[in-house]
Amino acid sequence: MTHTVEKIGGTSMSRLDELVDSLFRRDEPYGRVFVVSAFGGITNLLLEHKKTGKPGVYAEFANADNNRGWQDALDTVADAMIEAHEAVLDHGADRDMAREFVRERIEGARNCLIDLQRLCSYGHFRLSEHMLQIRELLSGLGEAHSAFVTTLLLQRHGLNARLVDLSGWRDKDEVSLDARITSAMSGVDPETELPIVTGYAQCVEGLMREFDRGYSEVTFSKMAALTGAREAIIHKEFHLSSADPNHVGQENVRKLGHTNYDVADQLSNMGMEAIHPKAAKTLRQADVPLRVTNAFEPHDPGTLIDDKPAEVPAVEIVTGLDILALELFEQDMLGVKGYDSAILDVLTRHDVRIVSKQSNANTITHYLDTSLKIMRRVEKDLQKLYPSARISTRTLAMASVIGRDLSGLSVLTRGHAAIAEAGMATLGATQGLRNVDVQFILERDDLKPVIKVLHDAFISAPAAEASAELQKVA
Repeated sequence: MTHTVEKIGGTSMSRLDELVDSLFRRDEPYGRVFVVSAFGGITNLLLEHKKTGKPGVYAEFANADNNRGWQDALDTVADAMIEAHEAVLDHGADRDMAREFVRERIEGARNCLIDLQRLCSYGHFRLSEHMLQIRELLSGLGEAHSAFVTTLLLQRHGLNARLVDLSGWRDKDEVSLDARITSAMSGVDPETELPIVTGYAQCVEGLMREFDRGYSEVTFSKMAALTGAREAIIHKEFHLSSADPNHVGQENVRKLGHTNYDVADQLSNMGMEAIHPKAAKTLRQADVPLRVTNAFEPHDPGTLIDDKPAEVPAVEIVTGLDILALELFEQDMLGVKGYDSAILDVLTRHDVRIVSKQSNANTITHYLDTSLKIMRRVEKDLQKLYPSARISTRTLAMASVIGRDLSGLSVLTRGHAAIAEAGMATLGATQGLRNVDVQFILERDDLKPVIKVLHDAFISAPAAEASAELQKVA
């Protein structure tokens, strides 16, 4: 196990030309496999905007009553792709090849969608049955483009780069993800060439079905596991740090340096993914450590994530997110089974992500990461199931204090005290027996100041000194 498998995210890909010397052209450039995301913003244009929901080609096609909307959206994608690669390619021949690649893939996708619409105009065929395959087809365009452009750029700079296209473009075979990766890598020698691999992989499992926008990290983790990588590395445009610098100040944050997969899972639960949890599971089971680095600081080793416990208890990171609290109160709940499972069925049906939950004798409260629009539908379904129950939704926030081992640090008590001393209040709090995180429920407007208060209390220099003294006493 001498090679590494490394992933570059979309934001960093948009600055690809800056990475040639710092990331690719090192003293020893080989022994590495790179899995690349689409250029920043391209997947949003192909599918829908991840944050705002603004429709892309897929969403326009799904709701089309004519061809104009989705075809215009596809033209917008082609223009954005050309703009992205011309910003990083400076040789005319490379630009021509990249432009032709975009034309061939975009027009191929366009013809495919037109043919599918024509086919589904007959009563025996339903467009709805093919929407997942369409989403897969469109997703692969972005990564195929970025991998092709990266290969051109590196070859122009004298590196033996090789495109490894897992997107299944015009491939008639149906294969599993493992078989797709194994077959594509069978003739590749990472010790003498630099494989540039598409973050999307076409396979019978359908990556979009289970992972949706997290598919590139699943491809990345599978590549590392199947090829026996020494280490998996994710290059971001920032370090994995103790808090968001915008909340606590750039001068106050600390790079984590070393943590484990337990912490990575808690970060994912709080919407702050170091890596998709299913991808982390793949690496964990294959015993492949993960490193998260800043792509633009090549000499910094970043943060290592492995399966090892902490040497001493410590708070490592403070983060938070906006949530909705769904509360179901039923006087007759005590001793009656089925309430939990019924609520979970409704939340699952509406694809609502559960962050945490609490319950007592007659109340079950779920803390959820979703929209108010969806919650109205959830409330309506639950009210039908339990007509006499009192069901309410409240907009709140959750701050979380996370570490590999929080035992003996009195995080719950000290956190409450620090928040109260700052003139704010907690509406609830939870601490699990595993001692890896403590969650504080707050009013939304208090989230950012509370994150700073908790970071000051547990991670600032005075707090670190106090924690060291606590360990001596223990």
